[in-house]
Amino acid sequence: MDFIKMLIVICPLVFLAGLIDAMVGGGGIISLPAYMVAGLPPHLATGTNKCSSTFGTLLSTFRFMKNKKIHYIAAFTSAGAALVGSPLGAMINMVIDERYLSYTMLVLLPIIAIFLLFKKDFGENESLQEENRVKVIVLSILSGFIIGIYDGFFGPGTGTFLILIYTGIIGFDLITASGNAKVVNLASNVAAFITFALHGKIVWSIGIPAALFGIAGNWIGAGLAIKGGKKIIRPMFMLVLALLMIKIGYDLFLA
Repeated sequence: MDFIKMLIVICPLVFLAGLIDAMVGGGGIISLPAYMVAGLPPHLATGTNKCSSTFGTLLSTFRFMKNKKIHYIAAFTSAGAALVGSPLGAMINMVIDERYLSYTMLVLLPIIAIFLLFKKDFGENESLQEENRVKVIVLSILSGFIIGIYDGFFGPGTGTFLILIYTGIIGFDLITASGNAKVVNLASNVAAFITFALHGKIVWSIGIPAALFGIAGNWIGAGLAIKGGKKIIRPMFMLVLALLMIKIGYDLFLA
């Protein structure tokens, strides 16, 4: 596939991935396959995808910050814990077959989807107690560490699951949970982006144009999440969970 055709395939899908990722995470389910379908080998596809996703996440994070939709204590403690958990997850991946987690996910994802379908008020209002700051910090550290392990071990839907934890366990509303997750995603993306760049695993001629489309998608997606709230975020959750199920099922039984 020539250069122009590659961009025609990649850029619109990266835009769509950024749009969805800014709201509920999970954009990598769309963007990474786009690079591979266009003809990039896996290691270059992964590195170039980090280029576009990092800059897109940076812009969506800025938009959540500008609209004061980030709880900084929770976000930064989770980000630090995730950076510790991610290498541990990668090491676990080297000794345990990830198929076991894939089978578990195929059971859990429909349960989560059904829960969200019937729990109409999920994430509608913030329920955490601000005065109990220690509890927020402890839960944020645990959440970031666990999600970091998951990201290093498996990866797909990391931001989506982090938003679910922020909302269901810690008590943030869906918009603030999305903003917090952006900070954590940005930290992990920057670390991975620098690593890939230093090892020459980014195709800049593709990554930079794709990054522009990713930035546009993330900017619009963040705006939709902030303005539309639950009405926008809930349907996107269901879409991402469905895409996750399709991806995991394909990887297990058809790839």
